[in-house]
Amino acid sequence: MNYKFWTVVMIQKEDKVLLLNRQHDHFKGYIPPGGKVDFPEGFAEGAIREVKEETGLAVQSLVFKGISHYTNPELHDHFIIYNYWTDNFTGEVLDSCTEGELEWVKISEAKYYPMQEDIQVRFDLFFEPGTFEIHTMWDEQNNQIDKRIIHKL
Repeated sequence: MNYKFWTVVMIQKEDKVLLLNRQHDHFKGYIPPGGKVDFPEGFAEGAIREVKEETGLAVQSLVFKGISHYTNPELHDHFIIYNYWTDNFTGEVLDSCTEGELEWVKISEAKYYPMQEDIQVRFDLFFEPGTFEIHTMWDEQNNQIDKRIIHKL
């Protein structure tokens, strides 16, 4: 089994969130800051580090919102994303980022921006009470999603 762990942090300032307009590789579109969890760091620790590297902001008081995970039975892949939200941060947003352009986007308009489907599916869940789990199963032969199960917990 191949396990990989990532994090994303939805950073809110009033009625806006900080999104990264990523335009390289196959993960294009507006996404919250985040990235891979480096071994042996913890998930929140990885989230804080990734946000600092990508945005220049130091985030605190992360609220765990849920897990998104993707399984590919044929390749034995299981990719797990820990999702966090915060409105508690210090510092200034970087002028440039190697991952893409940083932009404060109105929450009410963000879902209309070009966004990866998996981000769009969970976007509203960051702002709802409680936590969530989203399990997406991949069909390798047809190169598409086979099934997606969303639990609001």
